[in-house]
Amino acid sequence: MSECTHDCSSCSSNCSERKEPQSFLKPMNEHSNIKKVIGVVSGKGGVGKSLVSCMLASKCRKAGLKVGILDADITGPSVPKSFGISSRAMQDETGLLPTETKTGIKIMSINLLLEDVNSPVVWRGPVISGVIQQFWTDVNWGELDYLFVDMPPGTGDVALTVFQSLPVDGIVIVTTPQDLVKMIVNKAFNMAKLMNVPVLGLVENMSYYVCPDCGKRINIFGESQIDSTASELGVPVLAKLPINPLTAKTVDEGRVEELECSELDEFVSALV
Repeated sequence: MSECTHDCSSCSSNCSERKEPQSFLKPMNEHSNIKKVIGVVSGKGGVGKSLVSCMLASKCRKAGLKVGILDADITGPSVPKSFGISSRAMQDETGLLPTETKTGIKIMSINLLLEDVNSPVVWRGPVISGVIQQFWTDVNWGELDYLFVDMPPGTGDVALTVFQSLPVDGIVIVTTPQDLVKMIVNKAFNMAKLMNVPVLGLVENMSYYVCPDCGKRINIFGESQIDSTASELGVPVLAKLPINPLTAKTVDEGRVEELECSELDEFVSALV
């Protein structure tokens, strides 16, 4: 009998050393019933990931689905402001209660728990990860068809926490047309692959600008690489979103639910 190396991956013996892979999934709040969890990610900041999260949730809500947004961007939360929410989250015997938007989208964000929304969140990674886990285990989300998780940029602690602690059914990767972003998309894709999380597709934000006078499309950030990148990765392009000053103004005023984004219609129809 050969000496045990404690590496069970290549061993057929059923000995006492063999253990099942450890699961890091955290239990859902007992008063919640969430059917699907979708992460919205980006490899870098400033690509409009939170905007896409809010618009996806809004369109799903208009389609009759029960949806919520878990704002996992703890140090840079922007979801409540996009919906015009300034009140603080409440709590009862069932746990923390998410704040609801005008149309009934449930929101939980660190900004809903702070006394001053302008106070910086100066926390180390383990503390931030703990808060995100509590947003899953301690928040009474009620009945939801979809919970969108607006994740911070990058592939660090928070992304790892979400992928390991929550039963993520798939992710949407948000990007922009610059060549550099192709490498960033690959990083986000490869992390999802490493964590066995399906990539539902890519959304390219700030893809083009439509001249209000002549109607011509102008590629402000250069020619898009999204189609070739998606083809190489074997995933679909879910949408190409234009630059629109009205979109920025509407979000700044906390009226993101009023936006109509036909570019996302096909993807949302697939979710319904």
